[in-house]
Amino acid sequence: MDAISTSILLVILFVLLIISAYFSGSETAMMSLNRYRLKHLASSGNKGAQRAAKMLERPDRLIGLILIGNNLVNILASAIATIIGIRLFGDVGVAIATGVLTLVVLVFSEVTPKTIAALHPERVAFPSSFILKWLLVFLSPLVKTVNFITSGVLHLFGIHSVKSSDALSQEELRTVVHEAGALIPTRHQEMLLSIMDLEKVTVDDIMIPRSDLFAININDDFKSITKQVIQSPHTRVLLYRDNIDDAVGFVHLRDALRLQSKNQFSKSSLLRAVKELYFIPEATPLSVQLSNFQRNKERIGLVVDEYGDIQGLVTLEDILEEIVGDFTTSPEPTPSEEINKQQDGSFLVEATINIRELNKEMAWEFPTDGPKTINGLIVEYFEEIPAPNTSMRIAGYPIEIVEVGENRVNVVRVMPQHFQTPHN
Repeated sequence: MDAISTSILLVILFVLLIISAYFSGSETAMMSLNRYRLKHLASSGNKGAQRAAKMLERPDRLIGLILIGNNLVNILASAIATIIGIRLFGDVGVAIATGVLTLVVLVFSEVTPKTIAALHPERVAFPSSFILKWLLVFLSPLVKTVNFITSGVLHLFGIHSVKSSDALSQEELRTVVHEAGALIPTRHQEMLLSIMDLEKVTVDDIMIPRSDLFAININDDFKSITKQVIQSPHTRVLLYRDNIDDAVGFVHLRDALRLQSKNQFSKSSLLRAVKELYFIPEATPLSVQLSNFQRNKERIGLVVDEYGDIQGLVTLEDILEEIVGDFTTSPEPTPSEEINKQQDGSFLVEATINIRELNKEMAWEFPTDGPKTINGLIVEYFEEIPAPNTSMRIAGYPIEIVEVGENRVNVVRVMPQHFQTPHN
C-alpha cells in the first residue's frame, strides 16, 4: 500500500463508493418491484423482467449475493479511507476518515441510491439484474456457503421456506382493488368487490320470500287463472295446487300467450307447458349457486329448507344484480319503493325489506348475521309480535312500529337523525 500514491487510493475509494451505491440501489429496486406487474412484463417478453423474476424466485440467494458484495466493498473502502486519513492527518486521521466515510457512505452510497431505486424500481432493477446474474455465477460457491449457514439459523426460528410467495388472501386482494385508484374505474372496482363478496352472501339473503311470491293456484277458476296470467308482472309464473309447497312448475308467459293465440289455452295445456322445478337448498352461497345455474342450464329456482318446504325464489338475475347492481333503464338509480323519507327526516320502511338491501341503499348498519328482514329483526328483539306505536333501539337506530298485520310487522319508522353508536 505504501507504493500506491494517495491520489490513486482516492480514485479506488471513489470507485468502491460507486460500487457500494450500485449494490444498495439494486437491493432496494429488486425488492420494490411490483411482483404482478413483473410477471406481466416477463410474460410479455421483457428480458430484464424475466431476469429479475428468475432471481426473485430465490430471494435468499439474491440478498446473500448483494450483501456479500456490499459488505466486501464497504470494508475495503473503510481500510483505504483509514490509510488515506493516516497519510494526510497522522494518528487523528483514523477518526477523521471514519467520520467522513460514514457520512459519505450514508448519503451517496445508501440513502440516495435507495431513494432513487424505490422511486424507479424497474429502471434500476432490470439493468442491474444483468450484472447480478453474472455475479451470482462467479460468487456462487460463496453465496451457497453463506445461505447454508443462514438456513441453519432460520431453522432455529422455525422458518423453513426460502422461496417467495406472491399469493394474495381475499382481504389483501380487496385492498389491492381499493388502492388501484384511477387504474380501475370505480364501477369496475365495485363489481370486483361484489364478486369477492359472493361467498359471504347466501341465497336466503337475496331471495324473494315465500310471502311475496307471485304464484297461481292451478285449482282456481279458469277465468281467474287467465286473468292472473295476463296481469303477471313476471315472465315466469309459478303454478301450484292449493298450497304453494305443492308446486307444479314454472310456466313462461311466452308459452301461455302462444297457447292463447292458437285457442289451445286450458288448464291441461298450461300444465303441459310447465318447466320442471329446480330446487336450491337454503344457505347456499351465491358463488356456488351461480356455478350451479350455469352447470344445470337453469335461470330460476325455489329455495327450500331442510324439510323441503319452499322458503322463496331466486333467479340468475338476482345474483347478477349483486355483482353489477340493479338492472334499470334509467341512468340514475331510483329509490326503493319500500323506503319513504318523511319531512321530519325519518323514514317509513316496509318491514319485509331485506336488511342487506336496506343497508346498501341507505348506508345503514343493521346486523345481517341473523334475521333477513326488519320484521324478523324486530320479532327476534321482542320474542313476540309487538303492538303498533312500540319503540325500540336496534344497532343504535331508534325504531317505531307503525303498522302491524297478518302476524307480522308491516311498516316501521326509522329515525337515523337520532342514531347513536351503541356502547360495547
